[in-house]
Amino acid sequence: MELREVMQKRKSIRQYLTTPVEEEKVKAMIEAAILAPTWKNAQEIRYYVAVSEEKRQAVLDALAEGNRKKTQNAPVFLISAVILNRAGFQKDGTADNELGNGWGCYDLGLQNENLILKARELGYGTLIMGLRAGDKLREILSIPETETVMAVIAIGKAAEEPARPKRKDVEDIVRFY
Repeated sequence: MELREVMQKRKSIRQYLTTPVEEEKVKAMIEAAILAPTWKNAQEIRYYVAVSEEKRQAVLDALAEGNRKKTQNAPVFLISAVILNRAGFQKDGTADNELGNGWGCYDLGLQNENLILKARELGYGTLIMGLRAGDKLREILSIPETETVMAVIAIGKAAEEPARPKRKDVEDIVRFY
């Protein structure tokens, strides 16, 4: 599948089949994520993958009610986190610019985009969720305090084929000078 086709076919999935996702497929998604650039090659993104029924259920319970309903059958939950004070900072701890830890969030977005596109290429649907109990996830998955829990990504075979919402035209979002 060509990259443009993968991008066009990727949609947020809100209903999943219970079909398992092979561990090597999840690793391939994470390998794709790692290929994204990071600030000064900081490589500050971390992933925590819940696949056992116990951990999957615990992560599901840490999601907002609406997200729990949408992803209750998803066989994989991938939690993304950012190591604080690494991207966007000098070795002495001073921020390189006013965004500071914002660069870690930027890097995470780049990596997650690669990850969800690879998932689509492999035939899986995804849903990136920000409505979650970060402290609960930290406890469930032993995520260090030096990392900020950012998002939960549901991964699995889609049980729906949603329509793509209309996207803005280039002319709507760009200014050339």
